[in-house]
Amino acid sequence: MSVISNELSEKVLILTGPTASGKTALAVALAKAYGGEIVSADSMQIYKGLDITTAKPTPAELEAVPHHLIGVISPTVSFSVADYIPLAKAAIADILSRGKTPIITGGTGLYIKSLRDGINFSKDGTDFCVRRRLQSELDSHGNKALWERLSSLDPESAGKIHPQNAIRVIRALEIIETTGKKFSDYRKEAVKGSSDADFIGCYLDYDNRNTLYSRINRRVDEMICNGMVAECKAAYESGEYTGTTVSQAIGYKELIPYLNGETSLKEATEQITQSTRRYAKRQLTWFRHDERLTPIIVPDDCNFDEIFIKINDFFSNYQR
Repeated sequence: MSVISNELSEKVLILTGPTASGKTALAVALAKAYGGEIVSADSMQIYKGLDITTAKPTPAELEAVPHHLIGVISPTVSFSVADYIPLAKAAIADILSRGKTPIITGGTGLYIKSLRDGINFSKDGTDFCVRRRLQSELDSHGNKALWERLSSLDPESAGKIHPQNAIRVIRALEIIETTGKKFSDYRKEAVKGSSDADFIGCYLDYDNRNTLYSRINRRVDEMICNGMVAECKAAYESGEYTGTTVSQAIGYKELIPYLNGETSLKEATEQITQSTRRYAKRQLTWFRHDERLTPIIVPDDCNFDEIFIKINDFFSNYQR
């Protein structure tokens, strides 16, 4: 594996892609190739606990290269993109100050876009009591009811937020309730500055969608075998995750009916797989609409080393 050009020594690299696409292992390989460090852009992996469920890097991967913003927030704390940006900026500045190259990796497109755009979010509109109440309403009435409320109050935002994206639906309603502004207007008022960093980004896109879906199937099976059920059971019984942002993590929320004796493990596993596939589809839609991210097409017969070479070539051939 070749080493990326020294001309990229002051760049910030972005390697993203849908869930189960293999981006974590590839980012570790990139970082090892030239002494880089990884900054996570994952809205669930930033929380402590649920390591298997949120598909955090393995202990071996964490040991292989330095990682930032993995497992640093208590599950009882509500955390948003507005909280993520200053932490990510600080991590990037620290890495660059030591002559290393930051590699942003993760699948939360809003985190990546906001970081690259230099957006500074106002803290106005944050009310944890309102957020917890909305979360309780979600648990009682379901995603569709809250999304329909958002649709009646702010059709523009509802048209851009998937009904199953509970985190963003709750945040939009929280903004509306605490500021009196539509979430769409609030977003437009966010201060867009100029980022001090120079970002270069790409995302993994499988040539055959069924190949990605097969990877998702295998990963869900592996997570179940590796102890995800026991992990979620302990988290659920602790009470720390009830009504929190991380309680919406795929895998955790689908296992709650099983833990309550309302469904079988097979049915819960199938629901996890379906939810993960839907999430991957939404991620790809987001990445494909971002013209500043270059797709790295992964053919059916492409192995790890071949994908790595594609990514390495993309970054190495980058022109100022």
